[in-house]
Amino acid sequence: MPAEVSYEHDTPQGARTVTVRYERRGSGTPLLLLHGIGHHWQAWEPVLPALAEEHEVFAVDLPGFGASSPLPPGAAYDLDTVAPALGGLCTALGLERPHVAGNSLGGLLALEMGRRGLARSVTALSPAGFWTRPEQIYAFSVLLYMRFGARTLPEALVRRLAANPSTRGLLVGTIYARPKLRSPEDAIAETHALRDATGFSATLRAGLDVNFSADMTDVPVTIGWGSRDRLLIPKQADRAEQRLPKAKLVRLPGCGHVPMNDDPALVARTILDGSRDA
Repeated sequence: MPAEVSYEHDTPQGARTVTVRYERRGSGTPLLLLHGIGHHWQAWEPVLPALAEEHEVFAVDLPGFGASSPLPPGAAYDLDTVAPALGGLCTALGLERPHVAGNSLGGLLALEMGRRGLARSVTALSPAGFWTRPEQIYAFSVLLYMRFGARTLPEALVRRLAANPSTRGLLVGTIYARPKLRSPEDAIAETHALRDATGFSATLRAGLDVNFSADMTDVPVTIGWGSRDRLLIPKQADRAEQRLPKAKLVRLPGCGHVPMNDDPALVARTILDGSRDA
């Protein structure tokens, strides 16, 4: 069952309490899992059994997403705020430099944690921050459209679309290459997570000026990218490889933007291999 941890996060207005929901599985060296914008920890469910065989895994709802509390009023959802907040979370959980894997927004945050010395190794799956401006405008437009749909579709229609494998892709087909593999219950829960994400708008605003480039020579980095990513198109992987020449690039054939459900075995192996590099 998911648990919660509360800890103090420093803001310009002073220390404020942040409460984070997380799922803990397995034993071994710690592995922190970070989801994408508008998602929740359950995105990692398909790969948790394999990861928990080698690691003590903590899959978290990022602040402002899932069942976690938002950041304190006035706090920005930028890298300079969220990465230290995740460092505070690790301290509260007793995790000293865990391995960190993230998807999309979570991939960008994992890289930033690595840059700050907060991660033992980093695996970033389709990380944000390697776009051109037109690619960014496209991705943000798609995300806003998805958010609009999640907030305006009647609940009965959401359930009807999710129940039929042929129409499930209308809810989650943008992020999964194989939306029929996602269960109706998961598709509904993901639509609700996107609808209710209090940190969505602030995170999107904070991402407008993000282009990740950093010296990551001290931390093993693996970049994974799905060949059928419809949100952050696969050629961004080549840009990530250029900016992070020490990183290992792993292509994920047949996978979409959130690859964990499209090919759990391949994604789990990619994360485990990346953690072993440390």
